[in-house]
Amino acid sequence: MRINTNVASLVAQEANSNTNTRIGSSLEKLSTGLRINKASDDASGLAIADKLRTQASGLNQAVSNGNSAVSLTQIADKAMAEQSNILDIVKQKLLQAATATTSAEGVEAIGKDISKLLDQVNNIAVTTTYNGERLLMGNDSAGGISAGTDCAAGLKTFQMGTSSADTISLASGIQSTTHGLGLSGISISAGGWSGTLDSAAGLQSAARAHLSMVDCALNSLNGWRADVGSTQNQLESSVRNLMTQVTNTKAAESVIRDVDYAQESANFNRQNIISQA
Repeated sequence: MRINTNVASLVAQEANSNTNTRIGSSLEKLSTGLRINKASDDASGLAIADKLRTQASGLNQAVSNGNSAVSLTQIADKAMAEQSNILDIVKQKLLQAATATTSAEGVEAIGKDISKLLDQVNNIAVTTTYNGERLLMGNDSAGGISAGTDCAAGLKTFQMGTSSADTISLASGIQSTTHGLGLSGISISAGGWSGTLDSAAGLQSAARAHLSMVDCALNSLNGWRADVGSTQNQLESSVRNLMTQVTNTKAAESVIRDVDYAQESANFNRQNIISQA
C-alpha cells in the first residue's frame, strides 16, 4: 500500500488531460470544417492537399486565360467579318463601274466611294485591339499606316494549363490592311484610275481589272477567319476540359482536407461524455 503517491489519481488525470486535448482538436475541426488544420493532424495528407490546392488555383487561372483568349478571337473575327462585308460592297461597286452603261463621271464617283470604303478597312485594322494590342495589323507599316509598338507581329501563345507545355497558339500573319490584303493599288485620282485613264471605256476596263484583287483579298480574309475560328473552338474546348479538371481536383482535395461532420460530431460527443465521466 502506497500513501504518498496516488497512482490511480495520476492515471485519471493523465487520461482526462488527453481527453481534453482530443476534445479541443475535435472542436477545432468542427469549427473550421477542416480535418487537417496543422501539419501534425496529417503530415502526408497536408502535403498532398496543398499540392492539389495549388493545382486547382493554377487551373482556375488557366480557365481565366482561356476566356480572355476567346474574347480576343471573337473581337478579331467580328472585325474581319465587317471588313469582309466592306469588300463585298467594294466588289459590287467595281462590277457597277465595269459595265458600259456607267459613264466616266459615274465611275469616278464610284471610285471615290471605294476609296472611302478601303479607308474604313484600314480604320478597322488600326482600331481593333485587345488590352491595347492591335490584332489585325501584323507587322504592317506600309501605306502610310503606322503599326506602332503595340502591334502583335509574332505568334500569339495562350497559357492554358499548369505546365509550360500547356499552350494554344494563334497563327501570326493576320494583316488585314489594304496593303496586307493587296488592295493598295485600287485608287482614284483626277485623271482617272491610277491617274492614267480618263475615258469611260478605260475606266470600266480598269474596274474589271481590280475585281481579281478584291477576290484575292476576300480569300485572304476568309483564311484568317478560319484560323481564328478554329483556334477559338480549341480554346473553348480547353476551357471546358479545364473546368472539369478544377472540379475533380477540388473534390480530391476535399476528400483529404475537409472534415466529415457526422463522424467528427460523434467523436466529439464521445470525448465529451468521457471527459464528464
